[in-house]
Parts: sequence; C-alpha cells; structure tokens
Amino acid sequence: MGGVCGIVSVVFPEDRIKELIAGMSNLQRHRGPEGHAVFTEGRVGIGFNGPVKPGRSRGMQPMRFPDDGVTVACDGRIYNRTELKSMMPAREYDTDGDAEVVLHLYRRMGTGFLRHLNGMYAGAIYDPGMKRLILFRDRFGVKPMHYAATETGFFFSSEVEPLLTAPGVASEPDLTMLPAFFTYRYLPGDKTIFRGVFRLPPASFLEYDLTAGAHRIRRYWECCPGIPEKYIDEDEASEEFIRLFREALEIRLRSDVELGGFISGGIDSSAVALLTAKAKPDLKMFTVSFDEPGYDETSLVDEFIAEQSPVFRRTSRFVRKCTRDSLKQLPRIIRAIGEPLSLGAVIPTDTLCALASEKVKAVVTGEGADEIFAGYRKFLVEDAFLRYRDAPPGERKQLEALYPELPGRAAMGDLDAVGRHIAGEALFSPEELRRLLGTEGIPTVHLPLEGLPDLSGIHPVQAMQAIECRTRLPDYVITRLDRLSVRYGLEARTPFLDFRLAEFAASLPVGLKVRSGQSLDKYICRKAFAGSGILSEKTAFRPKKPFTIPMARWFERPDLLPDEIRDVVEGDEVGRQGILDAEMVKELASSVSGRGVGPETLRSAADRFFAVLVFTLWYRECVENR
Repeated sequence: MGGVCGIVSVVFPEDRIKELIAGMSNLQRHRGPEGHAVFTEGRVGIGFNGPVKPGRSRGMQPMRFPDDGVTVACDGRIYNRTELKSMMPAREYDTDGDAEVVLHLYRRMGTGFLRHLNGMYAGAIYDPGMKRLILFRDRFGVKPMHYAATETGFFFSSEVEPLLTAPGVASEPDLTMLPAFFTYRYLPGDKTIFRGVFRLPPASFLEYDLTAGAHRIRRYWECCPGIPEKYIDEDEASEEFIRLFREALEIRLRSDVELGGFISGGIDSSAVALLTAKAKPDLKMFTVSFDEPGYDETSLVDEFIAEQSPVFRRTSRFVRKCTRDSLKQLPRIIRAIGEPLSLGAVIPTDTLCALASEKVKAVVTGEGADEIFAGYRKFLVEDAFLRYRDAPPGERKQLEALYPELPGRAAMGDLDAVGRHIAGEALFSPEELRRLLGTEGIPTVHLPLEGLPDLSGIHPVQAMQAIECRTRLPDYVITRLDRLSVRYGLEARTPFLDFRLAEFAASLPVGLKVRSGQSLDKYICRKAFAGSGILSEKTAFRPKKPFTIPMARWFERPDLLPDEIRDVVEGDEVGRQGILDAEMVKELASSVSGRGVGPETLRSAADRFFAVLVFTLWYRECVENR
C-alpha cells in the first residue's frame, strides 16, 4: 500500500517543486501513513507515501539506481516478484521490495517490462537518459493513477484530491459529467468529475517527453472475450481453471503481513476462503450481516463452514452488522472515494474493511469473478434474449418466466448488443435527466468505448463482458474496493483478477460461462469448484445473491434516517446547492417503497434517490468542504 505523486515543470524551481509535492503527499497520506519521501532532479519531482526507511523488507521509495539515475516509485504489489528476479541477470538486491524489481526490469526491458508483471500496481519512472517520465497502471486498474496538464506543468497522483491543489488546475466540478453519472451511477472512462483531471486507463502507460513537454498514452495489454475461443471440452476447461485459480491465489498468499479473508455466501469468496484456510489454518475471516433476511448471508456462511469443518477448525470469523444507522458513515465513505459512486455495495464494503483492519493488514477477496466469468444476471438475460427473439410462443413464455425483462428488451428495437447493454444500465431516462438537471437538450449518454477492439463478429455476451471489463470493473468495482480498503490501512488482494485467469476466461465459449436455460452464471467456475471438491454441489450451484443494502427498506422511513441523510430526503440540502431540481428530489424520496423490492431489483425508486443522495453528499464533502 502506498501513494505516488509528482510534477514535471519548467516554471517552478526545485524548492517549489518539493514544496508542492509535500502538499500533494499530505492529501493522500492515508495511502501510506508510515512516512513520506521526495526525489527531485531539475524540473522533475516524485513523491511517495509509505515505508521510506531503507531496509530489506521494502526499501526506500522513490528508489534510484546510481549508474543511470533511473528512479521509480510504485504503489501496490508485484505477486510474481520471485519469478521476475530469476529472469534477470544475477545481482545482489538491496531490498526484498517490489519497487526494486520494477526498477531493474524497466532498466532491462524498457516499457516492455509491464507485460511481465502480475499484480496490482501503479507508479512512476523517471528516466533521465531517455529524457522521459513513465506513468503505468496494472491491467485491471486495481491501483489508481491520475494526472493533469496545465500551463505550469504536468502533475500526477494516485488519487484526485492532490491534483486539485496543483497550480493551474481549475479544481471545480465538471457538471457536464452529471448526465453520465445519473445514467450509469458512476463515471465511466478516463475523465473524472473534476475539469482537467484524468485517469490513466488500466493496462496502459503514459510517456511524457521531457524535451517536447508532451505526452501520449498506450495500452500494453488487451483481453477481449471471444477472440479466439479455445476450450470446448468442459472437463478440460475445468481442469485448467482450477490450475490457474490455485496459482493465482498461491502467489497472492505470499506476504510479510498477516492475511485475512472476506467471506460471504457466494461461491467466489467461499472458494478463496477455503483454499486460503488450507494454506493458513489460523485464517481470520470477515463477514457482514443484515437484519433483513433477504440480504443476510451469514446462515449460508455458517452452513459452508460447518460443511468444511475439518478445514476451518482453527480459523476464526468476525461478523459485523450493517444497519440503517450505517448510513451515518456515508458522507465519510463518499469523501474517501473522492468521486460519486451510487451503488449500495459501498456501505457493506466499508463495514467489512473497517472490521478486517482491526485484526489484519491484508485480505484476499473474490472480487472480479463476476466480470471475468460472466456472473451477473445481465449476461444471462442477454443470452436468453438471443433465443427469445426467434422462439415459438411456448418457449417464449418459459423464458419470460425466468427473465421478465425479455419483453422490455425486445421492445428496444434494432439495438445491437452494445446498445442493449447501455440501455439496460440506464438509471434515469433522458426526459428525467432534463428535469433533474434543469437543462434542455441533454444528449444521449454513451459509454466511452474508444480503444476497445472491434466487437463485431463475437457473441453478444462476450461483447458485453468486454464493455464491462473496460468500464464498470475499473471505474466502479475496483475504485470502491481500493479507496475503502486504504481508508483503513487495509490491503485487498483479488486472485480472480490475475491476468492469466482473465485470458483463460476470454478463450471460453459463452456456453461455458452462462446457461440461461438453467439460470446458471459463471458455469465453468461452478462446475470446476464442484468437480474438484473445493465446493460441494449444493454450494457450487447456489443462486447468486447481489451484495448490496436493503436500500428501499431503509429509505421508505425518512423519520428513522440520520439527520444529514434526512436533510437530503426533505430537499433542504438539494435546494441550497441549486444544482438538482429540489421538487423532483422530494418526489423521488416520497416514492421509495420496500414493497416488491429485493436484492435482485436493480432500478427501483430507491436506487434513483440514492444516486441523488450520493451526488448531494459528494458535492458538499468534496467540493464545498474540500
């Protein structure tokens, strides 16, 4: 865990660069509270938050090689560090840390070093010989990197807030991004909600030419589902999945700190927890519970642990309840994330991270499996729709019984898979957006799909997965996990986001991922876990339950909400800010009902109101009170 920031400027003297970097580092010290160090040379400066004392365990960052002056600062973990060392010419390493491996791998291979890394990482490399600065980010964007270019210089940092202090950055929200936020509930793509501040895309590196004062961004890895399909035989695919899954988890269990694990009723975290407990019998596991039975999974976890009691006999489990009172944390959660994210999972994720941080320094999680192996209902619906379009009436009725969304999807007309995916994600209609935002002529909001390979000619479910992995996975799922774990000084490791597993998943035909006729998502994972004995048949083929809060139940009683939340419900805070239509917000709040709403309900009145609540609190916490 750490934080990286830096400056390239021909305007500021070296002392001023040091001063600016110190201020930037202070704003993300939660990413590495152990200390702070700065490297400067001429017009280039790099700062790092984290362990900054020399020693074999990690080593001082920024780290400089004296022979050529190449300097690196890297946030995250390189899980295949041992294997990478064996690739390079024999030399005595000064530390056991990841940054030194990155340093020497870059010196040997240039930017090609990125293709060899397996882990979660984001960092900066200053190469005085090549007169360039390199920013880089891991394949799925588990670790963040942001940048801004102004007339006074080029600035970068792990999180957004430090960049808002950079000279020349407007530090004001870009309200033209609101239609995208209120459509998708997060901001997809490279733009942030702050004008002039950008994300470095996952699987990419940015090269800044110190002579020309210009930069360019290039991708170093692409993983597009369905190109080409390789595995046909279920048994062969299952065997390969288990091999890769075990290897992905094994290298993430290498640790100099105690590891714990998140566990829920889902198959992903259950399989991760079981294999981790076999390797680390004293494993500490963490679960969130709810009073509402439809959302609570503790009984499923209890059943699983009892079923595998020989493995879990020395483990311990800690459970923390998530209740309506947990909403009191929402302003601080939003402040920690830094950008508006309006899906309900932010609250139980924060609860889990807070609980785990009291016992361990790092956890392994099942995050990422749903995107990589098609674990969401939307993928099942799309697969069913392809059959539904030309099915006879009898079969149509059978499919509609499983997927009531199908008639609505058929009514979309001639939209292709990409269009259906985008339409299916929309939280507000264009007409509702015009009223909510008080503007006319709001354009149709599109997901930023620039740079994706040509999706024509591949199965529509595979195309949807490619979009999901480029947008929602890094910009919502991973952003949520990173910001809320580092908020508590916790490191979260995600074996399902091992790039080898992702490439394997991309080579699978759709039939090994979803079986819409049987309502089975992540089919190959379920079959492999059951066939290998990692999970029982009952657990492996258990229906998926979304990880979220009972939003509608909590918000249908405004009188029971915390004061700061009730101010938004009643419209006072919205009216004071003057950005959203206060009357519409009151109508949204009053229309929230828990009747007929469950964890599988993706677009209820509560979801619409929650998006308004998140934005209003974000504006107060991250703009007005910044």
